[in-house]
Amino acid sequence: MSFAAPTLDDASTAAGRTLGPRLGSDVAWTVLVSVISFFALLPILALVIISLTPAGEVWAHLISTVLPRAISTTALLMLGVAGVVTAVGVTTAWLVTMCRFPGRRLFDWALLLPLAVPTYIVAYTYVEAMDVTGPIQTAIRAVFGFSSARDYWFPEIRSLPGAVFVMGMVLYPYVYLTTRAMFLMQSACALDVARTLGANPLRLFGSVALPLARPAIAVGVTLAMMECLNDIGAVEHLGVKTLTFSIYDTWLNRGSLAGAAQMATAMLVIVFLLIWLERFARRHQRYHQTSSRYRMLPNYRLTGWKAALAILACSAPIVLGFVVPASVLADVASRRLEQLSAPGFVSAVVNSVGLSLAAVVLTVLTGLLVAYTLRLRRNRLIHMIARFSTIGYAVPGTVLAVGILIPSAAFDNFLDGSLRATFGISTGLLLTGSGAVIVYGHATRFLAVAFGTLESGLQKVSPNLDMASRALGRTAARSLVEIHMPMIKPALATASMLVFVECMKELPATILLRPFNFETLSTTVYAAASQEAFERGAVAALAIVAVGLLPVIFLARTSSSTFRDRKAARRERAGA
Repeated sequence: MSFAAPTLDDASTAAGRTLGPRLGSDVAWTVLVSVISFFALLPILALVIISLTPAGEVWAHLISTVLPRAISTTALLMLGVAGVVTAVGVTTAWLVTMCRFPGRRLFDWALLLPLAVPTYIVAYTYVEAMDVTGPIQTAIRAVFGFSSARDYWFPEIRSLPGAVFVMGMVLYPYVYLTTRAMFLMQSACALDVARTLGANPLRLFGSVALPLARPAIAVGVTLAMMECLNDIGAVEHLGVKTLTFSIYDTWLNRGSLAGAAQMATAMLVIVFLLIWLERFARRHQRYHQTSSRYRMLPNYRLTGWKAALAILACSAPIVLGFVVPASVLADVASRRLEQLSAPGFVSAVVNSVGLSLAAVVLTVLTGLLVAYTLRLRRNRLIHMIARFSTIGYAVPGTVLAVGILIPSAAFDNFLDGSLRATFGISTGLLLTGSGAVIVYGHATRFLAVAFGTLESGLQKVSPNLDMASRALGRTAARSLVEIHMPMIKPALATASMLVFVECMKELPATILLRPFNFETLSTTVYAAASQEAFERGAVAALAIVAVGLLPVIFLARTSSSTFRDRKAARRERAGA
């Protein structure tokens, strides 16, 4: 029996048969991601288009009276919060990273606890506690014998400084997390050189560590300022009329969608300006380790009054940002436990969980598709398209809601008119009259959360597995399902948890997009606080906080495992 040796033409033909479907499949993935990016950008495009519509006399009134005051108030709030979160976040990050004092390991993860409580719930609890009829002022009058609130001075929580305080105590973990990570990665050699040259701990912090951490600080401060722009529940309850509140008021109370869209567009400009400033502030800041040898970071052992000050500095934000709100919330909710079986509360839980689960499925799936396509075809066009699809996280929920309502209402009207004319059937409001539009809003806003987590998970999978799978005839889709998804189960679980918690806590977009008589846990709390009856929503607020603890526990466990890994690495190197 004789065998004919394969010729070059045969090899080329076989390669062509193998390569052809692969390229076609990759193009299909690119088209899919382009479609996802289009729907992610659709609310912003619709917002810009509707903002070009004349708003009549409403816009003239807004620009002469409402807009200047709203912009100045928003700017002052953001600057105040930026100062608070920078001071608290950087100080606590330095103490738990570079100093040794009693309770340091506890503070390392406990400083994350305020992330579990949404800003609007913290605002409600502080008003409940510090109001004239609240427990604090009641105790002051009882102790000092005052007959009324006019007999003494007490800080007004419903004010701009009050809003700065509340938001600062809730949002400082953004700066704490990013700055602490940067301090952990700083070169021990650079710090040792500064100490050799006679730098004391204070000068070492101000002249070496702090400048090296500026990129991380800029990222954390930007995130905190964007959260300020997104908030509506806290600022409304505290009487601070920001741009977000003005958009809400213009749309619902003044009945001007065009005016709200124009104000939302102005707010969008501020958001993009913040992102540009953050990028500009760290454009030339690139730091690298110059040695491959591991060196333990220098630790300053604090004793006496220095240790006491460190404990006070770390415990104060935890108490003010978590312990006080959680205590007030637990006290009020404990007197309303009958709400647990009330039909309204049960319905709100079902609606919240149902919407969040639907949003998790849609968001994680689209995030996985975008991240996997970026893995398949790493070029500038795909990278740009992928980044466009995640832009929704930078857009405040109120702005996103205005942009979503416009195309969804247009689609409902078009479909209803077409079916009426053709079949005599009325579909009603399929999107805007159901929870589907809320799911779309959540998916658009939190796609970046899922994408970032899943992209990090896929980066840990060896590219050799992709090539081996394709060589064995697997398509890109089968490779994703059979190889990549089983290997990134932790990333999928993490992304699902983070998106679920964000959807459960989200308020601005849910308020504006929800159908009539449709309540979630967040809108239940908001409605009760708006009617000055926060106690009616205390159980719902406590449920939101309980859910919000999930990512905090996850971050704390991650932090602990990272600490153990560093400790084990030090032992191994010491043994070597």
